[in-house]
Amino acid sequence: MSQRTVVLAGDADWSGFRRHARALLAQQVPPEAVTWHTQAAAAEDLFADAGAADGVDVPHTQATAPSAESASVPPWFMVLCESAVLHRDPGRFGLLYRLLWRLAHEPALRDDALDADRMRAELMARAVRRDLHKMTAFVRFRMLPGEEGAAALRVAWFEPEHHIVEAVAPFFMRRFTQMRWAIFTPERSVRWDGERLEFGPGGRRDDAPPADAGEALWLTYYRHIFNPARLKLAMMCKEMPRKYWHNLPEAELIGPLSALALPRTGRMIEAPATMTRRRIAAGAQQPPKEADVSESHPLQLPDDPEKALALLRAATDRCRACPLGEHATQSVFGEGPVGATLMLVGEQPGDQEDLQGRPFVGPAGRLLDRAIAQLGWERERLYMTNAVKHFKYELRGKRRIHKTPAQREAAACLHWLESEIDQVKPQALVALGATAARSLLGRPAAVMRERGQWHEGPHGLQVLVTLHPSALLRGDPAEHEAAFAQWLQDLSMASELFGKPARRRR
Repeated sequence: MSQRTVVLAGDADWSGFRRHARALLAQQVPPEAVTWHTQAAAAEDLFADAGAADGVDVPHTQATAPSAESASVPPWFMVLCESAVLHRDPGRFGLLYRLLWRLAHEPALRDDALDADRMRAELMARAVRRDLHKMTAFVRFRMLPGEEGAAALRVAWFEPEHHIVEAVAPFFMRRFTQMRWAIFTPERSVRWDGERLEFGPGGRRDDAPPADAGEALWLTYYRHIFNPARLKLAMMCKEMPRKYWHNLPEAELIGPLSALALPRTGRMIEAPATMTRRRIAAGAQQPPKEADVSESHPLQLPDDPEKALALLRAATDRCRACPLGEHATQSVFGEGPVGATLMLVGEQPGDQEDLQGRPFVGPAGRLLDRAIAQLGWERERLYMTNAVKHFKYELRGKRRIHKTPAQREAAACLHWLESEIDQVKPQALVALGATAARSLLGRPAAVMRERGQWHEGPHGLQVLVTLHPSALLRGDPAEHEAAFAQWLQDLSMASELFGKPARRRR
């Protein structure tokens, strides 16, 4: 059989290789009778004309179409080829066609993962995938000023090991869709103008612009985030091989920073512990007299309710009647007008409330806001607070998980809640959850049985009992809407205070 020569359009011509390989297989041309070239390599081949006399298959060969049986290959082979054809090894096309030929004639090869040809192709594909990953990680753009009325062009220089520019270009297109950019490599270049990708010949390192102010800012940031205690130079070189360093601006800092890592680590170890900034002053010492607030040492409040509430708010920050105040960011006092139509009382602050110092600003608060809007209540006529003024939690990793306050903790906070009620003088109260109901009613409350009903409080005000909004958030997602609708019915019992009718129970 005469020797066949196939000339592919380019180094990464996967579609051309696939078309020719299928045609050759259909004609039953064995691997040893095929020589593979690319156009660039063929143009440089001094013996290209001599080879043509033996029969040259050029792109778009007029070969017989293969049958479905001859072209059938396992899925792993197609995935393997798509990566391996991008390898720099000039023998890759011959290797892959030989694998295709053997898969058609040696069925056992489909399950032989240790076959020498297959393992060699796998190593090629792995090297290409690694090169693709490194290019996405280590390309650094520098800005060129744009023409008048045009956006600036960002240019990068990179030196890949394999023919990956066409394969990796869509990644940069998706990542930097709104940016005009160009990437130059020694053999290929790609440019994105905001609408389409354009590929061209290779360039030189000098085609990329010099360092700019943005790069200086990046180096300053890199220098300040460098943690000498976590330096693992061998692992860093494995993930960021030294051959890429000359294209990375931050690489010039690695040597000096690494040299100083050991003494810097020593200074970090010897330094005293850093104390976190807290908004509540530590309460280990004796507090001043005005802060010693309890039933036996009542706070002297002014006649002006607004000033009295401000004084109570400041005093709760210093309260140490229970251990919760020692660990909270701050106390969370109530918010709303004096003479409110309705006072809504929850259990305790959550994580977001503790950080912001305001009640009902987390997920449960957003659900409550939704209910208030649907009921048509005027927000400026509501006073919102909690039975317990500090956040009780337990740490799980870095997360602070809510814990229900103990009865003694709620009892220690009761005088703050009663002082709020005395100053605000609301027309009625809503107890959101069991802790709030117990504090307002002075007895344990079965919330599920007593919800949606008015009860007489010991201070002479009517108390409407219902669920805390966080209980709805913890429920079955499939039942959220039904549970929310029932909760609205509970709350609507207070709508008459706003001149609105209560919702009828279905």
